[in-house]
Amino acid sequence: MKSTTNTIKLLLLLMFTAVFSIHAQEIIEDKQDIAATEEAENTKTDSTNAFNPVKVDGVAGVVGDFIVLNSDIDKEFLQLQASGVDTKDITRCQLFGKLLENKLYAHHAIQDSILVSDAEVRNNVEYQVQQFLQQVNGDMNRLLKIYNKESEESLREEMFKTNKDMMLAQRMQAKVIEEVEITPEEVRQFFNKIPKDERPSFGTELKVAQIVVEPKVSEEEKQRIINQLKQFKADVEENGASFRSKVILYGQDPGIKQSGYKYTLNRKKPRMVKEFREAAFSLQEGEVSEPFESDFGFHIVYCEKIRGQEYDVSHVLLIPEVSDEAKLEAKEKIEKVRQQIVDGEITFEEAAREISDDDVTKYDGGKLINPETQDYNFELTRMDPELYSQIQDLKEGEVSQVVAETDRSNKLKFKILTVSDRIEDHDADYATDFLKIKELALNEKKIKAIENWQAEKIDDTYIKITGDMRDCEFSSNWLKK
Repeated sequence: MKSTTNTIKLLLLLMFTAVFSIHAQEIIEDKQDIAATEEAENTKTDSTNAFNPVKVDGVAGVVGDFIVLNSDIDKEFLQLQASGVDTKDITRCQLFGKLLENKLYAHHAIQDSILVSDAEVRNNVEYQVQQFLQQVNGDMNRLLKIYNKESEESLREEMFKTNKDMMLAQRMQAKVIEEVEITPEEVRQFFNKIPKDERPSFGTELKVAQIVVEPKVSEEEKQRIINQLKQFKADVEENGASFRSKVILYGQDPGIKQSGYKYTLNRKKPRMVKEFREAAFSLQEGEVSEPFESDFGFHIVYCEKIRGQEYDVSHVLLIPEVSDEAKLEAKEKIEKVRQQIVDGEITFEEAAREISDDDVTKYDGGKLINPETQDYNFELTRMDPELYSQIQDLKEGEVSQVVAETDRSNKLKFKILTVSDRIEDHDADYATDFLKIKELALNEKKIKAIENWQAEKIDDTYIKITGDMRDCEFSSNWLKK
């Protein structure tokens, strides 16, 4: 069990932290150029006749059409450390093996015609550049110095190559495991094969319920926002005004700036809320939608470019203002309900069904669903810090004071919470912890599927390990012994 858990952690850690790395891992595009510029020779002989002999300098390994340089391993270590990862227990051979895996995935993603659009990669690069700049107070020159680049263009170019390789690898891995499922019988067998003294233990778990009341936006305020968006639309369509200027000057979407004031949507890969997608995909190039409402506020969307299934769009988001009177009314309403629950006039579950504005939980008596496990149990040590701070001092059945918070769409809400059940620390029980055990069993099955896929593809793919790296003890048969 411990070995399986550690394997999962290492797999996920290296896979996802590598997305943010910036190092030279290039597709071999011109073998003659490589042969002409490299000083040391390592002749490759491919049993499948995929390559002619080439000369490569500083190459630690070759997988299909991809190479891993010795310097890539060093840079990967530095990047992991810069990301806060403790690398003292990660060996050079382990990291090299992970880089080989990534290249194997990327190579076969191309063979299987798995696509990653340039627009997606650019969006990812733009996001990363903005994140990196935040770490150096917006100083691009300092950032270029850290990553030893002469220009922003060369930095972005290298990031583009690295990101595309990683995105290909991730999608290939996702394809390998997307159809892996597990039956209740397999879960039972997985659990029974774990020795009793090695079975996992689970910390204290709570069941939490909530009642939410939102201050209401007046119809007059909604109409004011709609009229303003209609004016923007008319100014763009009739007067030739710049839509981008409207976004910059008036838009209230906090995330659109870092994406270059536009989003790329794909019909086959849902992104954004339903109302936004429906409006965007109904447009032709150059069109502006009518105002529409979502959970985030009111929008108009502009379609910049259509490339098959992909749409480059921008939007102006305006968030209606809630009056002080509406805020006071909502707070007084939930305070009154809290007192009625405390006085025993109504149960928490009944009050949730009657007045809660949270459609996700109200019909289930206000009970929250753990997004990780999809059940009602929240492990205390893994609970969201904000939720933990709201219920940490509650005894079972006790009702919290009124809490004011803003949600992901920046809406003000008032809520009360209760702990409806508490399960103390315990060793894994098949019936009680079935969903958690199922997740562990499914992860193990996915890892086996990946291992089987790797073993098969390693046999079928040109692979060359050179120099000192041939002395590594790999978990996979990279040396084809």
